[in-house]
Amino acid sequence: MTNRIAALRKERRLSQAELADALEVTRQTIISLESGRYNASLLLAYKIAKYFGMTIEDVFLFEEE
Repeated sequence: MTNRIAALRKERRLSQAELADALEVTRQTIISLESGRYNASLLLAYKIAKYFGMTIEDVFLFEEE
């Protein structure tokens, strides 16, 4: 699964720390999400999508093999 978090954050000119504060997670969590080392829980995915005014499916892209 890939995500558009980095692109969405950059479009809105947010730092990783600012996004982390808004979502009540650590900056390291944002780094891990953006690099693909960590997949968000359903609750966190919902919070991220809601923050950007999008659906979960618009932020997180599931690629079937």
